[in-house]
Amino acid sequence: MTRPDQPTSSTPSRRTVLVAAAGVALAATTATTAHASAPAQQKAPARLVDNSTWTTYGDWRSGTGHGIRALAGSRPGVTLARATGTMSYTDPHLNRTADWEYATWTSPVHTLAVPATEVIASWNAHTPAGTWIQVELQGTYTDGTRTPWYVMGRWTAGDDEKVDIRRTSVDDQSDGRSSIWTDTFSIDDAASGLRLVSYSLRLTLLRTPGAKAAPTVWRLGAMGSDVPDRFTVPASVPGFTGELAVPRYSQDVHAGQYPEYDGGGEAWCSPTSSQMIIESWGRKPSAEQLAWVDPSYADPQVCLAARSTFDYQYDGCGNWPFNAAYAATYKDLQGVVTRLGSLTDLETLIAAGIPAITSQSFLKTELTGAGYGTSGHLMTVIGFTADGDVIANDPASKDDPAVRRVYKRREWENIWLRTKRYNATGGVSSGTGGVCYLYFPAHPTPAQRRALAKVGVR
Repeated sequence: MTRPDQPTSSTPSRRTVLVAAAGVALAATTATTAHASAPAQQKAPARLVDNSTWTTYGDWRSGTGHGIRALAGSRPGVTLARATGTMSYTDPHLNRTADWEYATWTSPVHTLAVPATEVIASWNAHTPAGTWIQVELQGTYTDGTRTPWYVMGRWTAGDDEKVDIRRTSVDDQSDGRSSIWTDTFSIDDAASGLRLVSYSLRLTLLRTPGAKAAPTVWRLGAMGSDVPDRFTVPASVPGFTGELAVPRYSQDVHAGQYPEYDGGGEAWCSPTSSQMIIESWGRKPSAEQLAWVDPSYADPQVCLAARSTFDYQYDGCGNWPFNAAYAATYKDLQGVVTRLGSLTDLETLIAAGIPAITSQSFLKTELTGAGYGTSGHLMTVIGFTADGDVIANDPASKDDPAVRRVYKRREWENIWLRTKRYNATGGVSSGTGGVCYLYFPAHPTPAQRRALAKVGVR
């Protein structure tokens, strides 16, 4: 499914209603735009992003739980120990109402170091058949008033319609001052000066009444940011040369396959990128997990990734937290959604062995060698040349061998980090402002921990 560039006047969020996760949408024109030389904006403040995460036994003990048990051990978490109530849920995608027993955990209030215009939650969990989780956010504005409890996602790894819900985002959530755009909390009018200064996350763990199976959550957190509107960003100075070994998978070889998942492979940039990074850590799906895929299809694990990240409300595979949660279904992997500030941050991660999945939008004329323009696309950054140019595994390629690309550093950095851009019709559209997914081991090496901490992630 392609989604053309949209003017920001049609959307209140800098993120054009998640276009950056829609897959490659080829621009209808290859003409250059008269606005390509937009003036540079004032240099942004040094700190634009705040990450907060609950992962340790102490973290889980610090929250308020009802019916949950905090788990110690090598991978701490929380699980449903006893039901504290039963709720009825009508699944809008199955047209079925069922009862579920539940327990809850609520985080302490986190005060944002960066009062935020946008917040994106992410989580890592194990959800056996017949179980699921709901993640909600409630925040406080700069004027002291509170948001409602917003649903940031209803998630399960499975999709057996006999026992599971359909994983889904929730539309039409707003209090007139902020709104939820699929997976992103957004202040409706950032120019007003209104910001979110703190928040809590509420986790609801659910299962079939009377069942013994229970969901377990190992990681829960959110990224808040206030990235100023800008057409261009300061250039970074190259500082690292090297390339990580990452499998190459093309989304284009899956064109037309399983159209029930976002129209087929032509829109699978996000899950294809996710699968490449997952496998770079040595994890692969089992033969049983792949048994449903047509045996004539190449790279069946990409089909699985699309199915496993599909958001039934968004009707696509590009829900950012759903991709991170899918990565964490593999043994001892973590996934998180964040924003980075420069290619220097990416160099820090890749030098420590951690590749990244980045989200960007651009015209065909803005990225030399891409051969397409897009209103939203995910690709993986795996290294840097001696000249500082970006080595990317770009799933928008004709076949697997063609996936490895080298893109000019300055072009690539700008299209990834900007928040405003001119689209193919000359109108103004949004950019993602440095959004990326990071997947890394549950037990990182000391060097990896230092690199993650340096870019604000733990």
